[in-house]
Amino acid sequence: MKHIHKMTLSGVFIALGVVTGSILYIPIGVIKAFPVQHVINVLSAILLGPFYAVANAFLISLIRNFTGVGSLLAFPGSMIGAWIAASVYKKWKKVGLTFLGEWIGTGIVGAVIASLMAKAFLGSTAPMSIFLMSFLASSLVGAGIAVLLYGALSKAGLFSALERKNT
Repeated sequence: MKHIHKMTLSGVFIALGVVTGSILYIPIGVIKAFPVQHVINVLSAILLGPFYAVANAFLISLIRNFTGVGSLLAFPGSMIGAWIAASVYKKWKKVGLTFLGEWIGTGIVGAVIASLMAKAFLGSTAPMSIFLMSFLASSLVGAGIAVLLYGALSKAGLFSALERKNT
């Protein structure tokens, strides 16, 4: 896919992530569980590759933080999940494995790092298990929605042209 197409699709994903970030999240203590971010991570992983998937996650987190609807904890989860999901898809081209990459990357690795960040920078005393449960739940729901959405839109032929350009 040409860079202009990737940048355009990234812009759409980033706008969607920022806009929905102010209305579609589940507050759990200092954590804002954001399932739409996981949908965007999985779709970015499949359609755009690792660089754009991570850049999208970073920019969504950054803009959400600047506008006051995000938290610092969005960075590790979203970026690690996007990178692992995209790297898995790049290697194996399996949507199910991409789902697992997002779920493990955000739900486990991102949660552990976010827990450590919360303790160091936010003075949180919440146990790591709270972070693991909320990140795992949010990424499970969001990545699951992404797989279903991707399957439905692929059957409709929406992604075939994009995927051809990306390979």
